[in-house]
Amino acid sequence: MKIYINGEFVEKEDAKISVFDYGLLYGDGIFEGIKAYNGRIFRLKEHLYRLWASAKAISLTIPVQQKEMEKSIIKTLLINKLSDAYVRLIVTRGCGDLGLDPEKCTTPPSIIIIADNISFYSEEFYDKGIKVISASTRRTRHDSLSPNIKSLNYLNNILAKMEATRGGANEAVMLNHEGFVAECTGDNIFVVKNGILYTPPGSEGALVGITRDAVIELAKNKLKISVKEERITMYNIYTADECFLTGTAAEIVPVISVDSREISDGKPGKLTIKLVREFKNLTRLTGTPIK
Repeated sequence: MKIYINGEFVEKEDAKISVFDYGLLYGDGIFEGIKAYNGRIFRLKEHLYRLWASAKAISLTIPVQQKEMEKSIIKTLLINKLSDAYVRLIVTRGCGDLGLDPEKCTTPPSIIIIADNISFYSEEFYDKGIKVISASTRRTRHDSLSPNIKSLNYLNNILAKMEATRGGANEAVMLNHEGFVAECTGDNIFVVKNGILYTPPGSEGALVGITRDAVIELAKNKLKISVKEERITMYNIYTADECFLTGTAAEIVPVISVDSREISDGKPGKLTIKLVREFKNLTRLTGTPIK
């Protein structure tokens, strides 16, 4: 595996950054998870737009243009001979001292691109669904740190993920400070009730995900299903007809149980299955060519 670091490709074991990089010291940096399918990178421009928006929000100047970043991602996939892959794009603040002031960083931001052929859930979970719990760890308030900043500091999510693992579940639902559903530790969440698709709005502490947006578009335009972005509670999940999660890495994964309560009959729902099929077609036929 070749890793891209600041304009150069190095072997995996040689991929290193300084211990004084603010990304390591303080989680001061941003990232994107991007997926390639069948020789095409899915919604690459949208991912890069979000990366630059995250950078803007934390006053970080990315030292290349978006077009150059796009070419670097494509080159990383080509040099690793990958046509289907997960890409992790990272931009750190750069190197400074042990103080908190980013003005003291003495090097430009570091750009790291990692591409690998990995799957976050096994095929069994896509066929049979996953089990989820509700976490006691609350989502960081959006007036403290916007969930739409994909920061390198994921400790809030990690603590909730640890709860899921210890509870024998695959994922955890995170609530906001008011007790409404925000998102899961790494995915957006949807429920289906009486033929209507519901998902929490970004104002509730959820990242407005790119896969989330794709699913909303497919539901509205291809399946002609009503979609509502509004507050939901754990009660709405417990009593849903269907539930599923979305994310770049996860894609669309059915949920069959939440807090030991079966969702409907405990099997992936019909609408979920239809959306999985439509999403696969979308990723197979669209995207930026790897060439």
